[in-house]
Amino acid sequence: MILQVTVTEYLPTNVYFYIDEESKHGFIIDPGAEAAKLKKVAEERGFVIEKILLTHGHFDHIAAVNELQAAWGAEVIMQENGKNYAENPDWNLSSQLRKEIILHDVTYLPHNAVITLKDNPDHKLQLIHCPGHTSDGCAFYSEKDGIAFVGDCVFRESYGRTDLPGGDEETLLRHITDRLLTLPPETILLSAHSEETTVEHERRMPWYAGRLK
Repeated sequence: MILQVTVTEYLPTNVYFYIDEESKHGFIIDPGAEAAKLKKVAEERGFVIEKILLTHGHFDHIAAVNELQAAWGAEVIMQENGKNYAENPDWNLSSQLRKEIILHDVTYLPHNAVITLKDNPDHKLQLIHCPGHTSDGCAFYSEKDGIAFVGDCVFRESYGRTDLPGGDEETLLRHITDRLLTLPPETILLSAHSEETTVEHERRMPWYAGRLK
């Protein structure tokens, strides 16, 4: 089960619940704001959130993490280059807000790590490192369900900005083409700031021309 909830406290961000329908245990991806709203959704639907997954460490993806982690006791997972973003408000851009955000209790995982539910190891996501928007940028991919939560790596007919700390356009385009657009063409890409798209659709975009295998 995939449930999208859009939070708007800072800027519209798509938060995703990825839940095992039988056990109702699962993950939340990029809880960027409005912790009370997200807790209410989980409570009303009987979700048990085992892990909080972050596609990268910008404030609009992590601002609700501390409150949700305290409420649920959930493990927080970032790509292994995420420490600067977790602990430095200048890197995660929360220094621009009235309240700076620092994450302390984080598990950092490498490219291709597999994240599983305790209750159902078949409910799992593969971490695909896709730097360029940030140095810790990643997607979470389910081969079984044919979906990838891509954060700010890919938007429908666009891609993430690369002018912020850790960003680099060439790096982002190379990793999108090598690691995301090589997934099966029917794979649904679920973005943090746009409507969904597919690998097949994004492969048609002109900025990937000459890069695709």
